[in-house]
Amino acid sequence: MLTIASDIEVLARFGRALADPIRCRILLALCQAPAHSVELADALGISRTRLSNHLACLRDCGLVVTVPVGRRTRYELADERLGHALDDLRTAVVAVEADRA
Repeated sequence: MLTIASDIEVLARFGRALADPIRCRILLALCQAPAHSVELADALGISRTRLSNHLACLRDCGLVVTVPVGRRTRYELADERLGHALDDLRTAVVAVEADRA
């Protein structure tokens, strides 16, 4: 059973992951399809070193996992529900902003 403290920790990790625009872009890209780091770096227009640092944060937050594919590593969302959660969060914020206008 989750406690309030562990619920808070989970939300804090999720917030930390979303606190950086590059990490948000990575998550949105992985919502579309799993990808190798070279593909992600090229698609996002960032260096592999910078991407690696952001992927490490996302792994530490429990949002992204690695899958070995031969000698390469593929990245994907840790759970498909994360994609739905990100979409729900994005559309909820857009709806609130629309209501303000």
